[in-house]
Amino acid sequence: MSDALSAIPAAVHRNLSDKLYEKRKNAAIEIENTVKLLIAAGDHDKISKVIDVLIKEFAKSPQANHRKGGLIGLAAVTVGLATEAAQYLEQIVPPVIDSFTDQDSRVRYYACEALYNIAKVVRGEFILFFNKIFDALCKLSADSDANVQSAAHLLDRLVKDIVTESDQFSIEEFIPLLKERMNVLNPYVRQFLVGWITVLDSVPDIDMLGFLPDFLDGLFNMLSDSSHEIRQQADSALSEFLQEIKNSPSVDYGRMAEILVQRASSSDEFTRLTAITWINEFVKLGGDQLVRYYADILGAILPCISDKEEKIRVVARETNEELRSIHVEPSDGFDVGAILSVARRQLSSDHEATRIEALNWISTLLNKHRTEVLCFLNDIFDTLLKALSDSSDDVVLLVLEVHAGVAKDPQYFRHLIVFLVHNFRADNSLLERRGAIIVRRLCVLLDAERVYRELSTILEGEDNLDFASTMVQALNLILLTAPELSKLRGLLKGSLINREGRELFVALYASWCHSPMAIISLCLLAQAYQHASVVIQSLVEEDINVKFLVQLDKLIRLLETPIFTYLRLQLLEPGRYTWLLKTLYGLLMLLPQQSAAFKILRTRLKTVPTYSFSGGGNQISRASSGVPFSQYMNHHEDDDAEDINITSSHQGINFAARLQQFENVQSQHRVQARNNVKYTYTTSSSSASKEVKRSEDEEEEQHKPPPSSRSSSVADNSRPPSRSSRKGPGQLQL
Repeated sequence: MSDALSAIPAAVHRNLSDKLYEKRKNAAIEIENTVKLLIAAGDHDKISKVIDVLIKEFAKSPQANHRKGGLIGLAAVTVGLATEAAQYLEQIVPPVIDSFTDQDSRVRYYACEALYNIAKVVRGEFILFFNKIFDALCKLSADSDANVQSAAHLLDRLVKDIVTESDQFSIEEFIPLLKERMNVLNPYVRQFLVGWITVLDSVPDIDMLGFLPDFLDGLFNMLSDSSHEIRQQADSALSEFLQEIKNSPSVDYGRMAEILVQRASSSDEFTRLTAITWINEFVKLGGDQLVRYYADILGAILPCISDKEEKIRVVARETNEELRSIHVEPSDGFDVGAILSVARRQLSSDHEATRIEALNWISTLLNKHRTEVLCFLNDIFDTLLKALSDSSDDVVLLVLEVHAGVAKDPQYFRHLIVFLVHNFRADNSLLERRGAIIVRRLCVLLDAERVYRELSTILEGEDNLDFASTMVQALNLILLTAPELSKLRGLLKGSLINREGRELFVALYASWCHSPMAIISLCLLAQAYQHASVVIQSLVEEDINVKFLVQLDKLIRLLETPIFTYLRLQLLEPGRYTWLLKTLYGLLMLLPQQSAAFKILRTRLKTVPTYSFSGGGNQISRASSGVPFSQYMNHHEDDDAEDINITSSHQGINFAARLQQFENVQSQHRVQARNNVKYTYTTSSSSASKEVKRSEDEEEEQHKPPPSSRSSSVADNSRPPSRSSRKGPGQLQL
């Protein structure tokens, strides 16, 4: 106590701890004057004692009024020291800073006031304590007491002024402190931080741009703040930094790109828009620095292409095009595999636009870096195949373009077709919904004949007979109707004239055997009318089912389309195209009389003239005199002009072997159909009924000739007599 009295008079000591502010203020003035006298006398030891007393007896006192007096007193000492204050700051400032966390709000207020007065005196020397003061101010900015907040704001402005004019400020030491606080959610603290970032960025000698990656994420985080003012301040700061980036020759794009990619997927629209805008500028400016980040950037862009906000979609599309137009090689660090991986993931997006752009990227990579893409083909092939089932036609068409690009290499072509057939087999709905568009597009991209030959080869050995039949029917319908396959149809029309058409006919015939109606259609297209008639007569009761009649109905309607114009015109010469007439009448006999198809075909046949342009008057009279149809047809076989024109061209097609091939395949279908019926019946009967049925079937089978003999017998009985016995050499033989 004696030391205190010797340093500070008793009256001053008493007033400094008084509850009245005026008395404390007067005591502080006395201390200021005392310090001035001590400075003049050069008594630095006594000055230190005064400071110690103010700290120990007042600033650290358990009584609030004493602490208030101590803070006022320390500020008074600093004012009294004036230019000599710098050497005592180590004693004066720490207890004032400690008072910022005092439980009493009035003490915290006086701490702000005291430090404000101290800072005004020492100015630049104050920088020594900047980090501690900044930390304290950061906390005070969110103080619960409005007066304390107000005092802290005043102090904050003064400290900013001091920092901007000081050449001793260390940005390197400050940045870790700033970064540590950037993710604080308190709105007052956020305003405080943005304010400091803006101020420091305005100082020419402080390179805030170089440290932007350290606090960029925090700024983006503030864009989604509930306070409009904070969002606006953060956006303003970011805009300023982006402008600096555009004008700066040296920027660390890589670290910031990682942050932007994450923010581009934010749930907040404003944050996404800002992030994608930055990415757009980075792609234009970044150059080689961003090569290794292309995959991550693409992963951020593609989802934004389908964003619900139009502004985001526009910027994302622009960025996507910019990125895709950049010419870069794997040797430059461009990771083709990573890009493909991103595109593959985005093919599972719920948004069509994103899936389309992902496919465009795969197509672009395939064109630019084909070798590298083929190395990763196994990683993306299954996903590309699944995309064929996409609900969007545009997506399916793009997938097919990618597949076609891959399949330009022969080793991948069969791989594609095999997988395609496998997908059709596994998913019947895919064949129904997408079969036509897939096959037609592939025919355009990869050559129709090549595609159909490969499909036929695969289906020829198909074990699932029901699927093979369905698939062949679908391919046959596409062949007969698709504009893209007109060249292929033209080739088949010349099957009896040129080698290319004949080879294609034989190639397709092997798998077309799975469907009687497909075979008949193929024969009509190839103008092999005699064989078509024989195929019709080879059919047995089991072949004429609902599916068959549905297919027949479609064929009859197709006969009335422009595709079969040539066939209808040939009906003008019944004497020359006798087998065509017989074929059509055969089809007519298979149709129910009440069906629309029956009426269509019958109407067409009624228009056939009863005379032949190639025959004489005797033929006309016989044809119109009510001679039975079979006799009429057999009579004309003797001088059939069709045979004269095509006999020599049949040498390359063994129609007898083709018919046997057709009957063998159809025999397999019949056996399977009977087994299916038998299995259905068996599973719905009792065990006793099973045994009775099995014994009856076995007994019945013992008295039946083999299936092949039966089918051959039917064919022999129903087909017309061999013309080889009545015609000379060179005539068509079956």
